[in-house]
Amino acid sequence: MKKILHLVFSLALVLGLVSIASAQSTGPTKVVYHIDDAETQGLKGLRNIRNHLDVSPQTTIIVVTHANGVDLLMEGAKDKKNNVEYAALVSALKSRGVKFEVCEITLKNRNLKKDQFILDADFTPSGVVRVADLQYKDGFAYIKP
Repeated sequence: MKKILHLVFSLALVLGLVSIASAQSTGPTKVVYHIDDAETQGLKGLRNIRNHLDVSPQTTIIVVTHANGVDLLMEGAKDKKNNVEYAALVSALKSRGVKFEVCEITLKNRNLKKDQFILDADFTPSGVVRVADLQYKDGFAYIKP
């Protein structure tokens, strides 16, 4: 009788773990792209996101910028090597559901104002906290281009 109870309990435990694992993998993939240096990550990151959505259009993507990464979302910002303006690329991705967020601590530290940023930019109190919360609390995968 003990063996049967142990077997039933073990089977119930395994089935419970399987259902938890499958519940976590249902629904669209959620990804946070972390950009802290627009010069080295800007164009590459935007292209990665475009390619990501081309293959998996249902993916939820949030781009969090801080430090020098906020330059990606400033009015008139462009990739220096290729002379490509970021705003048009960001706007195209925004129309596909991508959210772009700027760290307000960086604004304060660099003496920047919200009106210096493109209209497609949203703001978050702390970029680092936002990235951590998206990963830990909200189950987002992390990508740093």
